[in-house]
Amino acid sequence: MRRVSALAIGLVLASQPAFAQKRAAGAATTPTVAEAPLRAHLSFLADDMLEGRGTGQRGGELAVRYLETQAAAIGLLPGAGKGYRQSIKMVGTKTLPTSTVSFEVGGKTLAPRLGTEIVFSNASDKPKVRFDAPLLFVGYGITAEDERWDDYAGTDVKGKLLIVMVNDPKPTAAEPNRFGGKSLTYSGRWMYKYEEALRRGAAGVLLIHTTESSSYPWSVPANGMSKEQFHLAGEGNALQGWLQEETARALFAAAGQDLDALRARAEVRGFKAVELKARARVAVDSAIRAVEQFNVAGIVPGTDPKLKKQAVIYSAHWDHLGIDSADGKADHIWNGAVDNASGSAALLAMAQAAVRQPARRTQIFLWPCAEEQGLIGSLGYMRDPVWPLADTAADLNLDSMNFVGPTRDIGVAGAERSSLYASAAKVAKAMGMRLAPPIPDLGGAYFRADHFNFAKAGVPAFNVGSAVFSGDGSFDFEHDHDASSAKMVGFKNHYHQVSDEYNPAWDLRGMVQQAQFTLNLGYEVANAAAMPAWNKGDPLGKVKR
Repeated sequence: MRRVSALAIGLVLASQPAFAQKRAAGAATTPTVAEAPLRAHLSFLADDMLEGRGTGQRGGELAVRYLETQAAAIGLLPGAGKGYRQSIKMVGTKTLPTSTVSFEVGGKTLAPRLGTEIVFSNASDKPKVRFDAPLLFVGYGITAEDERWDDYAGTDVKGKLLIVMVNDPKPTAAEPNRFGGKSLTYSGRWMYKYEEALRRGAAGVLLIHTTESSSYPWSVPANGMSKEQFHLAGEGNALQGWLQEETARALFAAAGQDLDALRARAEVRGFKAVELKARARVAVDSAIRAVEQFNVAGIVPGTDPKLKKQAVIYSAHWDHLGIDSADGKADHIWNGAVDNASGSAALLAMAQAAVRQPARRTQIFLWPCAEEQGLIGSLGYMRDPVWPLADTAADLNLDSMNFVGPTRDIGVAGAERSSLYASAAKVAKAMGMRLAPPIPDLGGAYFRADHFNFAKAGVPAFNVGSAVFSGDGSFDFEHDHDASSAKMVGFKNHYHQVSDEYNPAWDLRGMVQQAQFTLNLGYEVANAAAMPAWNKGDPLGKVKR
């Protein structure tokens, strides 16, 4: 941790009387989240006027301006020094069409087509990257001491282009809980694969895409990497991207290897990396620019003389995929209504309720930037938090909310890692709801939203209502259950597509219910005698704040 905003904390402590007088003496109830402001914020944030709230784009600037003005109008105190904006400096990289990655193998040249067979970017901050490197298949590319697993054992990968499988080694009859069993662990995520390749000094890394292993179709990385990519300065590989499965299969066959056979070998502990008889010729041309984006943060000071020095954070990223060139397309705005104008709007509605009745601990409403670019805004927050992480009780994140209707249950996947689960059960019962039964986290949803950076820093955290986020439709809807579930499942066809647009006909009672549950849980944590704690033995509980 570097600098904590002493000014922000000072404002909280100094403003205690003004906020305390808004709270009825002895009040124990949680303030009510209203639908009208939530719907109004949602419809505006998802409007074409905001051009998809893209990182480094005009629409993103408009979103930040809207959030900070609304925070001020609601009555939140500035949460980032003198204002509501926390600066996050990053680098934007756009892969130019002149870029090529080809493979010399078996006396032939394989040149996969950019966009349909291969996608990649350069995160080294250099406008031109040129290198010739041998290829190395490293299986899952995982080093995990707890699992007695090291795909890099005895292998020097410096200067080599790594070919890596996504996801984790599969559970076996002898080890049904290996790497989380059916659930994905962080080591299975593409971000981990990139990070590990960078740590080990590889020339670059390409991931083999399958819909099953990544949990989304080729269109997701293809659409995402066709746009400008962002990263914190100096923190990326010279080449990182994805290979379409059939392209990878053809490459391995030309090198005299059977991809499926190597995959099978990679499932066994003790796997050794395999040198492919092939070389990559890489020429990446990139448009590079320095970009300053902003997290937005507002504060409701606590009322307890001691506990107000601790805080509960509610978070929801404001960004989506922005706007691209029309090129004859009828729609080229990636509005991101569900993902994540919904969460951003909900936080505003929750804050509007919270300022009327503060809790014992301080409450922080945080809108991180650049989540779609790899959780960059929340990562930047970890490195320069506006509130000490040691005094942060929990982060409750909202991402892709329930737009279908009210439910009898609420998803709390990830809460079971800490005492937040018992608190969530108590809150759900008081609301006449129950916690949704746990399901395997096949897509690694726990590692795909901003709360995860808080968790990695030792703060108990999870994404509330994650059935929408994972697209499995497992909510127990109060009305027309089958039809409602079908709508929820159908969202996967709109995830990261231009069709994720606001519909005035949406039944937002479920979204309000989800926001109310999150606020109620926040108050349960904010008013409790002690801060939440990780369960004994949970890997994230080993982090010292």
